Amino acid sequence: MSDGPALTPWRTEMRAMLVLAVPLAATNLLQMMIHAVDVIFIARLGDRPLAASSLGISIFGLTMWGLTGLAGACAPLIAAELGRRRHAVREVRRSVRMALWVSAGTGLAGMAVTLGGERLLLLSGQDPELSAEAGRFMAILAWAMIPMIMASVFRQFVAALGRPGYATAITLVALGTNILGNWVLVFGNLGMPALGLEGSAWSSVLTSAAMLLAYLVVIYSDRKLRRYHVLGRWWRVEPQRLRQILILGAPIAATIYAEAGLFSGAALLMGRIGEVELAAHTLALNLAALAFQIPFGIAQAATIRVGYHFGAGNRAALGRAGWCALLVGVLFMMTTASAMLFAPRVILQLYIDSDAAANAALVALAVQYLAIGAAFQLFDGAQAVAAGALRGLQDTRVPLAIALFGYWAVGFVVAIWLGFFTPLSGAGVWVGLALGLVVTAGLLTWRWYRRERLGLVAAV
Repeated sequence: MSDGPALTPWRTEMRAMLVLAVPLAATNLLQMMIHAVDVIFIARLGDRPLAASSLGISIFGLTMWGLTGLAGACAPLIAAELGRRRHAVREVRRSVRMALWVSAGTGLAGMAVTLGGERLLLLSGQDPELSAEAGRFMAILAWAMIPMIMASVFRQFVAALGRPGYATAITLVALGTNILGNWVLVFGNLGMPALGLEGSAWSSVLTSAAMLLAYLVVIYSDRKLRRYHVLGRWWRVEPQRLRQILILGAPIAATIYAEAGLFSGAALLMGRIGEVELAAHTLALNLAALAFQIPFGIAQAATIRVGYHFGAGNRAALGRAGWCALLVGVLFMMTTASAMLFAPRVILQLYIDSDAAANAALVALAVQYLAIGAAFQLFDGAQAVAAGALRGLQDTRVPLAIALFGYWAVGFVVAIWLGFFTPLSGAGVWVGLALGLVVTAGLLTWRWYRRERLGLVAAV
C-alpha cells in the first residue's frame, strides 16, 4: 500500500507517453508500409528493378530523412514552449512557420541531390546500366521531397498539440493511395500505361502531395489546431526562431545522415558484392526498418514528453519520461528480434514467395542477414529512444559526435573489412552494422543516465 503514491507519477507518465507514442509509432509503421508497398510491387518486376530502386531510394531516402530531422527540430521547441505556457500560440506558430521555411529551402537542395543521383552512383562504382535505371527513377521521385518534409513538420505539430491520431489516420489514407497508385501505374490498370519502376515513383509523388493536403485540411478543420493559424503571415521571417531551428536541427540532421548513411552505404557495398546480395539486403533491411518504426515513434514521443517537462522546469518528470520510453522501446524490440530469428521465412513471405526454387539463393541470404539483424534489434531501439530523450533536452551536438564515432569509425569500417577482406562477404557487412549500433546505443544511454552530472538539465 505504501508504494502506491510513489508509483503514481511513473504510471501517469507511462500512460501519457503511451497515449502519444502508440499513434506516432503506428504512423511511422504505416509510413514504412507505404515504402514496403513500393518494394512489393517492384519486387515482382524482377531482381534488377528491385536493385535499381534500392540504389535510388538509398540516395533519396538518405537526403529526405536528414532534412526531415532538420525541420523536425521544431518538435522540442514546441514542446518546451507548451511546457512553459500552456497556450503559447504565437511561439508555436513561429516554430511551425520557420520549420516550413526550412522545409522549402532545404527541400530544393534535396531535389538537386536526388536529380544528380545517377552521377553519385557512378562515382561509387555501381553498374552503369543499373545506375541509369535508378537515375530515371530518382528524376521522378525528387518531386516528392518538399511535400514529404513539410508533412513531417505538420505531423510534429499535431502530435505536440495532443492530436497524434490525425497523423495515423492521414498516413493510413496515404497507404491506400499508394497501393492504388502502384497498382494502376506499375502494371497499367484502369486504362493507364504500364510504367514499371517509374510508375512506382509517380505513385510516391502523388501520395506525398495528397498527404500534405490532408494535413492542411485537418489542421484548419480542428478548432484547437486552427487557432494557431500556422500559415498566417507565412512570408514573415522570424530570425531568432529560424536560427534556433537550424542550430538545434543541424546536428539532428547530421545524426540521421550518420545512421541512414551507414545503411545506405551498406547498400552500395552490397551492390559491389553482387546483385542477388543487394536484393537480399534490400528485403532484410526493409523488414528490420519496418520493426524500427515502433521505437522511432517512441523516440518521437520521448522528445515531446521530455521537452514538455524541460520547458516546465520539472527534472523528476523529464527523467521519468525518458526512462519510460527506453523501457517500452527495448521491450518491443525484444519481440521483433525473436520474430526475425525464429520465423524469418514467414515474414519474408510478405515480399516474395520464399518457397519458390527461383528465389532460393535470395531467400538464403536474406535469412542469414535477418539472423544478424535480430542480434542488434535491442540496441537499435535503445539508441533511437535515448537520442529522442536527449533531443527533448535540446542536446544534439554530442549525440552527433557519438553517432559519427559509432556508426562510421566502428560500424562502416568493420563492414568494409569483414565484407571485402574475409569470407563473410555480405554477412560481414551486416556484422559491421550491428557493432555500430551497439556502440552508439551504449554511449547515448550512458549520456542520458549522466544528464544531471553533465549539466544537461542545469537550466531547469
